[in-house]
Amino acid sequence: MTGSIGQLARKNVRELTPYQSARRLGGNGDVWLNANEYPLAVPFNFTQQTLNRYPECQPARVIERYAAYCGLNKDQVLVSRGADEGIELLMRAFCEPGQDKVMFCPPTYGMYSVSAETLAIETLTVRSLDDWQLNLPAILSQLDGVKLIYLCSPNNPTGNLVNPDDIRQLLTATAGKALVIADEAYIDFCPEASLVSWLDEFPNLVILRTLSKAFALAGLRCGFTLANREVIELLLKVIAPYPLSTPVAEIAASALSEQGLAEMRRHVTELNSTREWLLQQLQASPLTEQVYPSHANYLLAKFTDSPRIFRALWDQGIILRDQNKNPGLAGCLRISIGTRQECETLITALNNLTLAEQA
Repeated sequence: MTGSIGQLARKNVRELTPYQSARRLGGNGDVWLNANEYPLAVPFNFTQQTLNRYPECQPARVIERYAAYCGLNKDQVLVSRGADEGIELLMRAFCEPGQDKVMFCPPTYGMYSVSAETLAIETLTVRSLDDWQLNLPAILSQLDGVKLIYLCSPNNPTGNLVNPDDIRQLLTATAGKALVIADEAYIDFCPEASLVSWLDEFPNLVILRTLSKAFALAGLRCGFTLANREVIELLLKVIAPYPLSTPVAEIAASALSEQGLAEMRRHVTELNSTREWLLQQLQASPLTEQVYPSHANYLLAKFTDSPRIFRALWDQGIILRDQNKNPGLAGCLRISIGTRQECETLITALNNLTLAEQA
């Protein structure tokens, strides 16, 4: 960056590579399978006529309904602008720049790194094992100075669940020393694997959630941090005074009504069924080396020539997420689960590429 204005910026910001979101990467397509969104819009109505007033900091109906959904007390829930804000709030509340560290285990969600770098907090990475489980001995040997440990389960982009026995050992080893943050953005697709019932047992456990995936509200930007009251009270000190707009709060409360929850569970059933169909179809493709089991709304697949396949599909308006630059994911593409028709379009395109190779 050149010029006097650029030089006024913090050094770490000048050197920062922003998170490469699906929208930032762009593309011109008809079949968007790159952002782990629900493929169809869900209608919601906004009825309040109080936009002249500032909203509640923590909208009561949203908190009450999400707490009920999780089986928690209201004082164990904080709502924010997506789970991404929760990631950053924890760093702002618990980490001293230049002193404390945050740890995460790639390949995993990129915002843990971006948020830490933005706040000038040192990061420590411990590569996952070949099966994408935690390298627990390596983690336990490097905990000096670590305040926050971010785990994503189901993990993005691999789709696997982290072994709960390993998480339990980590929580025990870090008690009174660090927080372990379980990012459960995709847990609604496998609710039986949630750690929410562990909160009473482990005061150092924090859980991140979102309405972006199974609730089909990625555009709403509404996420949750679940933790014990002491953690929530600290986060309330650093969160913006009005994190959720009035329309967002009303729509979120509607999504968490009995009718909204029933709709979400229908989404999950449909997407999980489509995911299994797509997995079988991909496994049968000669272009596929391996398709990895997933507990989320996407599949990770390793292809014979993924850069060529990615570009060929891109040129046809079928947009996937390239994972070649992620540690340990050479040759891999992540495929969000779209509608059955979108997934059929993808398989047809792959079959046509196979035929072209054989011609």
